Amino acid sequence: MPQTSYIMAIDAGTTGVRCRAVFIDGQEVVASYREFTQYFPEPGWVEHDAEEIWRAVVETFNEVVDKIGNPIAIGITNQRETVVAWNRSTGELYGHAIVWQDRRTAPMCERLSAEGHLETVRSITGLVLDPYFSGTKMAWMLEHGVPDSPDLALATIDSWILWKLTSGQVFATDPSNASRTMLFDLRSLAWSPTMSEILGVPLRCLPEVRPSSGRFGLTASSEVPIGIPISGIAGDQQSALFGQTCFMPGMAKNTYGTGSFILMNVGSECPTPSDGMLTTIAWSIAHSDGTVSTTYALEGAIFVTGAAVQWLRDGLGIISSSSDIGPLAESVPDNGGVYLVPAFAGLGSPWWDPYARGTLIGITRGTTRAHIARAVVEAMALQTRDAVDAMQQASGTRIAELRVDGGASVMDLLLSLQADQLGITVRRPVDQETTAVGAAFLAGLAEGAWPSLEALNARWVSDLVVTPHEPESLERILADALHSTWLNAVARSRDWAEHDSE
Repeated sequence: MPQTSYIMAIDAGTTGVRCRAVFIDGQEVVASYREFTQYFPEPGWVEHDAEEIWRAVVETFNEVVDKIGNPIAIGITNQRETVVAWNRSTGELYGHAIVWQDRRTAPMCERLSAEGHLETVRSITGLVLDPYFSGTKMAWMLEHGVPDSPDLALATIDSWILWKLTSGQVFATDPSNASRTMLFDLRSLAWSPTMSEILGVPLRCLPEVRPSSGRFGLTASSEVPIGIPISGIAGDQQSALFGQTCFMPGMAKNTYGTGSFILMNVGSECPTPSDGMLTTIAWSIAHSDGTVSTTYALEGAIFVTGAAVQWLRDGLGIISSSSDIGPLAESVPDNGGVYLVPAFAGLGSPWWDPYARGTLIGITRGTTRAHIARAVVEAMALQTRDAVDAMQQASGTRIAELRVDGGASVMDLLLSLQADQLGITVRRPVDQETTAVGAAFLAGLAEGAWPSLEALNARWVSDLVVTPHEPESLERILADALHSTWLNAVARSRDWAEHDSE
C-alpha cells in the first residue's frame, strides 16, 4: 500500500498493546488493541510473556497498516521498569518478563538500604531503593538462573520491541527508560559503573542509550513492513508528558491509568534529589546540528488507581464494567466515612513503603457499594494530592495547572475532586491518548513531520477545564477535611506486611 501521512505509535502498556495512527493533519483516529496475559505465580509477583507482547505488536501494527498503508515513521512507548532477559544470538527468552508492579525484590532493597547504599542511589540515579525499578529485578534474574553470558540482553520492553522490529540489528533504549533502571547516571547520561557494582548487573548486558527523538533504525522483521524508520522512544509517562505538550518548566500532567504518574517538567538542569520524589529524564532530542538537548522531570509515582477499579469489577463484582464507577460514585453525596487506601502493591510517592497493604476502613452497617465506589474515586484524587504536595515542596515551584489523561480522566467527578484537592485548574485534552501521541510526536519531530515544538503545541486542544472553588468556600474546607482523614487511613495501611527475608 502507499505510504500515508501518519506516524505509527506502538503503545505497549501493562495490560495490552495499542498501535495507533497519529496523522500529521489531525485526521480521525485509526487504532488496534490486544490485551495480553497477566501472570501471578506467587503473592506479590507479576509477570508477562514478552513473546506474547511481541505477537500483540505484530497483530495490531498490521491491522492499522492494512487499513491505511505504511506510516512515515514509528514511535515506541512502553510500560517502564518491566525487565526482559533474552539471548541476542538466538533470540531465546529466559523466562517471563518481571513487571514493574512486582514486589519480589523488596528484601533486596531493604538489604541494600541497610548497607548504606540509599544516598548513592539517590545521588546517581534520582530514584529510591524500591522493587519498582528495573535494577533489582535484573539482579534477581541473574541470581535465579538467567545465564550471565556475552549474548545476554537485560532490558526494558522498548528495547525488546526495537530489537524484534529490527530483526536483532539494534539493541538500544532511550534516556527516559534508562533513567528508570537504577543503573543510569542522570548527570553523565551514561550507565553507571558504581550502580553496576552495587547491584551486580554487568553493563555489557544493557542496551545502548540513544536520544528519545532521533532515528534508532529501520524495520527489518519479516512480520511487519520493512524499511520504516523507528525514530522515537520514551517510557509511557514521559511520553504522556510530551504528548500533553508540557514543554516548559513548571508544566505538569497526571495520567490516571493502572497507576497514576504525575510528572513536572523541571528544565535542562538535573535537580537535587528530594525526599518522596523521583528525579527522572523526561526526554532527549537529537537536533539537526548534531547536538542533543535533555529535559528533566520530577515524578510522583502512584502504583494503584485504575487497578482499584478493576478490583471492584473483577475481584469484588461491585461493578460489571469499569465505566459504571463514575455514575455509581456520583449517586451518593459523600463517601459515608469510608476510605480505601489501595496499597495493593505497597505505596509509592511520597511514602515509598513496599510493606503497606490495601486498607478499606470506616465501614458501617449503612455502607453501600456506592460508598466504596466513591472511596475508590476519591483515593485517586487524594493520592495525587499527596504526590503533588511533595513535588511542589521539592521543586520550590507551584504547579499552575494540571493536564490530565488516562482512562479515569473521563470522570468529571474525579476532575472536580482533583481541582479542589489541589486548589489548581485541571485541564483534560480532546485527545486523551497522550502516551501514544507523545511517542508519535517524538518520532515525527525526528523525521521532520512536524518542524518544531511550537507546531506540536498548536495541536493540543482542551476538552474540559475544571477550576477549583474559592479557598474559603465550604467545598474547599470539606476537601481539606477529607484529606486529613485520608492521611489517618494511610497511616493505618503502612508497614503492614511482614518483612520477608531474601
